[in-house]
Amino acid sequence: QVQLVESGGGSVQAGGSLKLSCEVSGMGVMNNCVGWFRQTPGKEREGVASFSSSGWKYYADSVRGRFTISRQRTNNSLYLQMDDLKPEDTAIYYCALARWCAYDLLPRESISSWGQGIQVTVSS
Repeated sequence: QVQLVESGGGSVQAGGSLKLSCEVSGMGVMNNCVGWFRQTPGKEREGVASFSSSGWKYYADSVRGRFTISRQRTNNSLYLQMDDLKPEDTAIYYCALARWCAYDLLPRESISSWGQGIQVTVSS
């Protein structure tokens, strides 16, 4: 059974940094397409960053240059380093495992497993 558990969220002032972690069990994080999504009340869950099957990294335009996605084989985990955070980055963030891959940000319909979500709040 696949399980994804996020950690590292919290509250920070604008311009600050946070690093989200996602520990994956039941599936290899290096062998699959994985990514991060976020959602705010009243809006659809949107892709933030993801890996393709060949290891390419894709980012939403709103976070490119500020966020960095990475993954580590030794502890089978996915990460999202978030720098220069802005109030509009406030959301619940989810790590995700896809059942199929894309040459772009992973679409929501590709996701087979979600983490429980973790709150990130950025104050101005």
